[in-house]
Amino acid sequence: MASLQSILRPIPQATNSPAVLPHRSQSSIRFTRFRSHHVQNLRNTRRLYFRGFRIMASIADTVDHTSDAPVLTSSEVIERLRARRENQENQQEYLAMYSSVFGGITTDPAAMVIPIDDHMVHRGHGVFDTAAIVDGYLYELDQHLDRILKSASMAKINLPIPYDREMIRRILIRTVSASKCRNGSLRYWLSAGPGDFQLSSSGCHLSALYAVVIQGKPPSRPKGIKVITSSVPMKPPQFAIMKSVNYLPNVLSKMEAEEKGAYASIWLDSDGFIAEGPNMNVALITNDKEFIMPHFDKILSGCTAKRIINLAERLVKEGKLRSISCENITMEEGKKADEMMLIGSGVLVSPVLQWDEQIIGDGKEGPLVQALFDLLIEDMKSGPPTVRIPVPY
Repeated sequence: MASLQSILRPIPQATNSPAVLPHRSQSSIRFTRFRSHHVQNLRNTRRLYFRGFRIMASIADTVDHTSDAPVLTSSEVIERLRARRENQENQQEYLAMYSSVFGGITTDPAAMVIPIDDHMVHRGHGVFDTAAIVDGYLYELDQHLDRILKSASMAKINLPIPYDREMIRRILIRTVSASKCRNGSLRYWLSAGPGDFQLSSSGCHLSALYAVVIQGKPPSRPKGIKVITSSVPMKPPQFAIMKSVNYLPNVLSKMEAEEKGAYASIWLDSDGFIAEGPNMNVALITNDKEFIMPHFDKILSGCTAKRIINLAERLVKEGKLRSISCENITMEEGKKADEMMLIGSGVLVSPVLQWDEQIIGDGKEGPLVQALFDLLIEDMKSGPPTVRIPVPY
């Protein structure tokens, strides 16, 4: 049985085309030489079978606490990671991962790990971004890449040596190519890197780049949703405009919405104006057919939101919209809007039908939100080369 080190063998980081690390075949977990006097009990407990893995169940009920933490070999670790993934339900499918730590790409989900002493893990010192994969094309990769580099600069994260923007771009495209994914998403991170458990990253000798390809489905028309006003304080502008991994306020805001039967929460800034959702921008269409979005000075500059502003110009030319602007919007003004939407790479253009107890417009999915969604889908499927990059499979 191969060791973890052999699966994630180092590959020189300076290569222009990262190597693809092989996906090992699955084999059963074998429990041998248990020294506990409870071995007979273990053998008699019920067994669960998952694609060739035989996993002893109810171990915690039949062994004493001194046996709860066996010392494992690297190969046993990787096999248990595989078995754990087999036992998970409704999980996302990870098709490929690039890591500058091991200098290549792996297609084995069990090997898609990062060091525990990476400062992104225990200090949140990292930034990330995402690009959609639609019909074998990466959508707005360059725009998202520019944003993560800006976020990295704000977070004082230098690029790993010898990486530069173009090398990162090639690696991201190569990772999607190795995954064979034609519809899904590419998520990637720049981290202060592994090194120690100190607060400062001065002990991290080399920052790190990670990327994961996640299987998805072709984009489809979203249904109308409900939102609430978030009671979770939003991040101050210095951190809100940076796409960092410090997402605990976003997580709590999203969970608060779900607990109240809503899809997402809407943040108001310190002046009481509409800000953003936990991971999406907010836009409104007034009774006068004005398309309005909050200023980006206190919130994340959404790549999809900025693209929607550009695409909406077509509706102005067609006379369906009167104007497009970024303004300060109060919650009261927002709830009186004719149409409301959430915009982001994950939600695309989702119509909001209710905010707290207030029904938006006539409570139905409005025609202009649908028109903007159609423009975005058209752009994702047949837009110009500036937003669509073919993946060389």
